[in-house]
Amino acid sequence: MAAPALLLFTLFGLVPLGGVVVLSLTSWDGLGAIGWAGFGNWGGVLTDGATWQALWLTVKVMVISWLVQTPVALALGLFQAPRGRTRAFLAVLWFLPLLLSAVAIGLTWQALLDPSFGIGATPGLHWLAEPLLGSPDLALYTVIAVIAWQFVPFHALLYQSGIRQIPVSLYEAAAIDGAGPVTRLLRITLPQLKYTFVTSSTLMLVGSLTYFDLIFVLSGGTGGPGTATRVLPLAMYITGFQSHDMGRASAIATLLVVFGLGLSLFTTRLSGFTRMESQQEGL
Repeated sequence: MAAPALLLFTLFGLVPLGGVVVLSLTSWDGLGAIGWAGFGNWGGVLTDGATWQALWLTVKVMVISWLVQTPVALALGLFQAPRGRTRAFLAVLWFLPLLLSAVAIGLTWQALLDPSFGIGATPGLHWLAEPLLGSPDLALYTVIAVIAWQFVPFHALLYQSGIRQIPVSLYEAAAIDGAGPVTRLLRITLPQLKYTFVTSSTLMLVGSLTYFDLIFVLSGGTGGPGTATRVLPLAMYITGFQSHDMGRASAIATLLVVFGLGLSLFTTRLSGFTRMESQQEGL
């Protein structure tokens, strides 16, 4: 039964990945003849300070995004869990950013954050007329805020689904024993959301390695100002398609895949995801 999925994964996952690994050992500008470079590209990438800076920015985006998105998504999930027309309407409203393309979101926020005619030009909001995307100190955090705005609804939906699957009998028994709302939250809701938390965190952390299009649009395709927002995926694109060094870009791509795979394996092993057991047995 798994053969079709395995075949598709091999054709569209493993085979292209193998091609990228081979390409990382070559010298190619994307148009001319391909020459053999051996491990020269890898030596250049691993000894280049720009690569490690891009990797550090990637890790920074990953960690801060997780710290920002997790509590907000959990709070929204708790709010949306009880059924009701108002909550359902707000859930749909909050989910809209996830339906928009990254390019549309990037262009919209780029206009909104423009210090000349964006929201900072509104009377009474002149304190927002700051070059948030043009400041080396603020640009990365501004990008992280936009990323959170787009993806928090998805993780809120995960937490909402997890909360609705918790048996009502647990809350009823706790209420009979005199447990208040805070106690029920800490002793029932949060422990029952353990696996949802693991799933959401894994998707959030590994997904942070794919933030390219939104950062590309917000930074004008440069990862600027300077290199303030040049994360590893964007550095790969700039190296390959702007500097016309496909071999070195392929080495960066392979490094990104290895880092993402290692992060995924570390997360699942640390969280005990592979040893999951039902929390509702006997209920």
